[in-house]
Amino acid sequence: MPRLLGVEIPKNKKILYSLCYIYGIGLHQSKNILSNININYDIRTDKLTEEEINKISSEIMKNNFKVEGDLKREIISNIKRLQSIKSYRGARHSKGLPTRGQRTKTNARTRKGKRKTIGILTKAKKKLKIIY
Repeated sequence: MPRLLGVEIPKNKKILYSLCYIYGIGLHQSKNILSNININYDIRTDKLTEEEINKISSEIMKNNFKVEGDLKREIISNIKRLQSIKSYRGARHSKGLPTRGQRTKTNARTRKGKRKTIGILTKAKKKLKIIY
């Protein structure tokens, strides 16, 4: 598997889609990078030469794309800033709720996590209450 910017990209996929495995590079940026250095989109990753891999990584560095650790650090610092100034969005981040106005009564399971049942007693606990 070839390594680009510290990330192992899959060798059996087309290079256009393999570049999307790098955090911060999507399909649109992948197309731009490959068209700037004149590499065909349909080439499989394992068919690339070392020279072409170096061209791709230098193109990413040249365009100052924030990828991987730098991008993650920036996102985390933005969230911490929102929390420190006690904005509404920061409070939603710290509570683990959706930040962009989605409904939470029935949906938002991805953000809220697994359901936690509150206020229902099991049969065994009901029997214990009757005895006492």
